[in-house]
Formats: sequence, C-alpha cells, structure tokens
Amino acid sequence: MQKRDQLVHKMSEYARRDVIVAFSGGVDSSLLLRMACEAAEKTGKKVYGVTVQTKLHPAGEMEEAKRTAEEIGAMHLVVTVDELEEAGIRDNPADRCYLCKRHLFRKMLEKAESMGIQTVLEGTNEDDLHVYRPGIRALKELGIISPLAEVHMSKDEVRKLAGEYGLSAASKPATPCLATRFPYGTVLTYEKMRQVESGENYLKDLLGGNIRLRVHGDIARIEADREVFPVLMRHSKEITEYLKNLGYCYVTLDLEGFRSGSMDVGILAGQMSE
Repeated sequence: MQKRDQLVHKMSEYARRDVIVAFSGGVDSSLLLRMACEAAEKTGKKVYGVTVQTKLHPAGEMEEAKRTAEEIGAMHLVVTVDELEEAGIRDNPADRCYLCKRHLFRKMLEKAESMGIQTVLEGTNEDDLHVYRPGIRALKELGIISPLAEVHMSKDEVRKLAGEYGLSAASKPATPCLATRFPYGTVLTYEKMRQVESGENYLKDLLGGNIRLRVHGDIARIEADREVFPVLMRHSKEITEYLKNLGYCYVTLDLEGFRSGSMDVGILAGQMSE
C-alpha cells in the first residue's frame, strides 16, 4: 500500500531522534505510537506516548490509554491540565477546539522541551481536514507534526492498518471531548460533563456502537446508530427513567441517528478552512 509505505518512511525519518507521540489511546494515535516504536527499534532512539489527563474526556479513557501503551510496549507519560480554568473555554466558544488544542499542545511542548525532545507527533487524519476542526490551526501554529494527514490517510485506512498491526484500538469508537455534547455558548461545568458521561455510559452498555448524548438545556437528545433504534425503543421506558434521574426533564431520540459534529450545524462555511 503506497500510503503505508509513505508513512513507514516518514516515521523512520522522525525516529532518527527521540520523539513524543500525543497519545489519547484512540486508533489514530495508537497506530502512530506503534509505528514510531517500530521505527525506533532500528534507530535506537526513544519514543514516548504522552497522554493529557483532562476532565473534558470520559474518566475511563486514561486507563484505556495506559493499557494500550502497555500493549504497544511504549513508554507512557501523563501531563495534567485543567482546560476550563486555563484555556478560556468555559463559555464553550465556537473556537473552543482551537483554544483547547493550543493550550494542550503548549503543555506538550513544555514537556518535550524539558526532555530535550524537538519532535512531537499527533494523529490528525485526512478526514479531519474536511470537517470543522479549528484545532488543526493550533497544531500548525505550534509546529506539531501530523503524519497521517501528511500521507492523506483516511480514518477507514487508519483502522484497516491498525487492524493489520493487531491493535485493540482498531475498532474503538471515537470519543471526542465531552464539551462537544453542548451547544456553543453554553456555560460548561465539570458537573454537567459528568452527568453526560453517566448517561452515555449507560446507553453504551445497553446499546453498544456509537452513542452521543447531546444536551440542550434540560433536554437530552440521544444520537445512536440506526440499527439499534429498535433496541432503544424496546427499552425506552428505562432509558427515560435513568436519564431523568440524572436531572434531564425531556428525553428525545434524534431520528437522523449518530453523526459526528452535529453541534457544528450553523458554523459559517468560512470557518471550515481555519
């Protein structure tokens, strides 16, 4: 596969020096970390998977990242941040992703500098370049390298290659930060995000697949894969009861089903290129 060969070549070049891979435990960063470790075996350099510990992601993600790094055989480090206090995103602005990524990767670069490392890699893929991802601008400004995007590797291609490497993350659903569950302009609190996390975990255990619990004031809007709609309706009474006990007054099913970035509807087309 041409893209795979290109990626192997790039990783061999980056691994001529010690490198840091921004590692979330998702499929993109897991593939990068695995390939960086493979390349470093030939150069004798060190590879570190660095995970940002943040309250904006589900609590279980850190443990999964640790397990995946151990599976890969990589050295794993953790950087702790508090975005709501430090990144200026408490009001969930439309450029939240930019502000957050800029803050997180500045912390990552500080860690890299303290270790004498100049190369930081992260897992943006080709598909990310064609949707609303303002955080990509921050990566470019800070000089963070995105090898998957450089070789134009799509998400499906990443999953396929991760599967060929035998990575458990190959089939892992995407888990974007919990701030994406709220409309832009909503005042964010950790209490609200833990509430969403509890609801999503319940729905994932019951239904499986892709689940998002989008929150509009006191309305909980469920996005799920269409094939689980019948199961969802059979359990509608207990789902409604569970979510109301969390504090939501109304529970709805989005008939369009799961779709990434549904809160970005209405964002001006001019912002798409940022």
